[in-house]
Amino acid sequence: MSSRPTAPLPLIVSSPSGAGKTTLTSRLRAAVSGLQFSVSHTTRSPRPGEVNGREYHFLARESFLKMIARGEFLEWAHVHGNLYGTSRAELVRAASTGARGLIFDVDHQGARQIKCFLPDVVTVFILPPDMATLRTRLRGRASEDEATVERRYSAALREIAHYGMFDYVLVNDDLAIATEQLVAIFRAEECRRQRAAVLAERLLTEGRGFGGARPPQEDGAG
Repeated sequence: MSSRPTAPLPLIVSSPSGAGKTTLTSRLRAAVSGLQFSVSHTTRSPRPGEVNGREYHFLARESFLKMIARGEFLEWAHVHGNLYGTSRAELVRAASTGARGLIFDVDHQGARQIKCFLPDVVTVFILPPDMATLRTRLRGRASEDEATVERRYSAALREIAHYGMFDYVLVNDDLAIATEQLVAIFRAEECRRQRAAVLAERLLTEGRGFGGARPPQEDGAG
């Protein structure tokens, strides 16, 4: 019998473009076993090398709108002319496979929507060490022209303005240290009393049911 709570720990990792979110979440999954990544739905076309069901679930706009109408999304939004959303089915899938945690890659709007449905979700926001470094990282992407870099830079400023709604704020200056911090956050959150309560109560029930020692009485009890 597992000593961990049965429900996967939901973890939102968010950041402005270029802050290193993708690298950090990949390193988190390498360091902590049993983590799954929530695969979003999108109406945009696949890029070279992307596989349906791995990077995204790619679908037609009409199909996406039908999913919205049926209430199948935890969160969804318009982004650069396309629709993106996180299906409720991702939670079911993670729980059914015994996942230890489920990682969501969403912006502050998505984080707010998910938190409405999952109040116990853990939210982490990743900051670059400074804006000059962020701009350099954005320019380092060979696929981005200068106009795109400036658009993403402006979007990054808007994202950073919402840092206050997150539980943790992590600065990605040194990748090794940032990885250690993200891993520590996940492991500490696994140990929260609220998450261990079901296990603790089950142990008490098992102990009492098998004739374990009676708990000590309070002082003054007869």
